[in-house]
Amino acid sequence: MNEVPRYPIKDTTIKTWKRWHMQYSGMTKLFAVMVLVLLTITMAAGCKKKMAAPPPPEVAVVTLQPEKVTITTELPGRVSPYLIAEVRPQVNGIVKKRLFTEGADVKAGELLYQIDPAPYQAAFDNANASLARAEANLPPARSKAQRYKELVAIKAVSQQEFEDVSAQHMQAEADIKLWKAAVETARINLDYTRIKAPIAGRIGKSGITVGALATANQPTPFTTIQKLDPVYVDAAQSSANLLHLKRLLASGKLILKGPDSTKVKLVLEDGSSYDQEGTLKFSDITVEPSTGSFILRMVFPNPKHTLLPGMYARAVVLEGVAEDALLVPQQSMTRDPKGNPYVLVVNGQNKVEVRPVVTARAMGDKWFVSSGLQTGDRVIVEGIQKAMPGATVNPVPYKPAAKDPANAAPAAGAPPSVPAKAENPKPAGEAAKAK
Repeated sequence: MNEVPRYPIKDTTIKTWKRWHMQYSGMTKLFAVMVLVLLTITMAAGCKKKMAAPPPPEVAVVTLQPEKVTITTELPGRVSPYLIAEVRPQVNGIVKKRLFTEGADVKAGELLYQIDPAPYQAAFDNANASLARAEANLPPARSKAQRYKELVAIKAVSQQEFEDVSAQHMQAEADIKLWKAAVETARINLDYTRIKAPIAGRIGKSGITVGALATANQPTPFTTIQKLDPVYVDAAQSSANLLHLKRLLASGKLILKGPDSTKVKLVLEDGSSYDQEGTLKFSDITVEPSTGSFILRMVFPNPKHTLLPGMYARAVVLEGVAEDALLVPQQSMTRDPKGNPYVLVVNGQNKVEVRPVVTARAMGDKWFVSSGLQTGDRVIVEGIQKAMPGATVNPVPYKPAAKDPANAAPAAGAPPSVPAKAENPKPAGEAAKAK
């Protein structure tokens, strides 16, 4: 730029060019300074925006209030007959008749089978005849013994002759007793040829046909009779659950009230509720070592014979009433790496706290918490991912999603009706995210 032109230039022209060059360079520097100032202001404004604290995250909470709930336990069980009798012959012989319809109801004492009675009738007649002969020999022996008693008193007969006659008299009396017993035995055996129902109930299939040989006390029964109204339901209960129940009763958190505490409901194999209410009969006094459980026996009326022996069913046993139970939604419960349950609670300063809890059981879509929480605690149900322990949050009331009545959980204390298999509704949090 300072190059001297090769052609001659006037001095005034050179001065003008130098003056213009100096002005242009000053404007360039001024423009650069202005741009730098603007960039500085913009960056400062951005830093101020970044330094401003974001608003606290919003979480949905439920405020715990004590509730009165009925505590029940659902136990798997099997139906067994109230009475059962295996019919077997007690004498030998050929089966002549079968006098019942398989699968029908029979009465106690009703004739079921007839065994050939001929040999037993002959034995009965023979015993009767022998008894009659023994009874005929008794009067002469008695009279002779009386006469000899008088004669021996006056020394008309010897003492030995009197004792012989007295012995004959006592033998005649013993013969009568002997043959009476023989007659009774023959009568019993004759009656055993008529096989009767020992109990009233429903009879099963026949294990023998007409013309077959029956053997006294044979191992294979002729048939089986079962009393099906009422029936037993035997269910296994864990001994650990029993100890937990006793602790709750001792602490006063659980109360047994009145005769209803022994009432039991039943859920059938297809998930439907049995329409008859049962009664807890007794609990076994021995714990099975291999399973750690004991047997609870319940009695259910069965007028329609809906319950059959061997059928699987679930017994709903009433354990007691919790007057001040604290229930939290299941989606609010979280577990640590060791599997211990805990919930996130919003304290009075709207800060998040971790609260370990102890759960007693599930109650529908909620957990019954036995310890770790108290009335008035605000438990986070939705927004758990945004709630960091110690962080400040904005709590809002939890509004559960509307449920389909068909899939709604039963109210506390109501008999659990098991609906048809259907997909479980999504938790409220997931439903909101899906929207």
